[in-house]
Amino acid sequence: MGPDALRLLREAAVEARRLYPELHRPDDPWPTNRPTPPRGAYFIAYEQDIPVAMGAHHPMDGRCSEVRRMFTTASVRRQGAGGAILAAVEQHARHQGFSELRLETGNRQGAAIALYEAAGYGRIEPYGAYRDDPTSVCFAKTLTACAD
Repeated sequence: MGPDALRLLREAAVEARRLYPELHRPDDPWPTNRPTPPRGAYFIAYEQDIPVAMGAHHPMDGRCSEVRRMFTTASVRRQGAGGAILAAVEQHARHQGFSELRLETGNRQGAAIALYEAAGYGRIEPYGAYRDDPTSVCFAKTLTACAD
């Protein structure tokens, strides 16, 4: 993973620790990323050569992929970077043959929840590792097939 992605990932972790202090110990390691799996993708948006947003998707199975690592720096929120990343993730997933995207966000992340709802995601029951997390809010969206 490149330094720009790691910089954004660390900024996202700092924000998560501030929003959810009860879930993080001061000595928790900083997050890293595993390599992007086949059929998955990782996107970074830049403003004047500065990384400002990121997002990825990782296949869950043959038809469903999970949106991961969505983050936009506070200075450019509500300016379209997050929506552009989400659209790129959706387009890539669609071209890879996925028919559904799922994602999880935290219940204290109102801007993220608003973004997903505006993009057509509907709330679903928490799944997988998020089932027993009271801070998790999960969403899903059905993707239409590629026309090309």
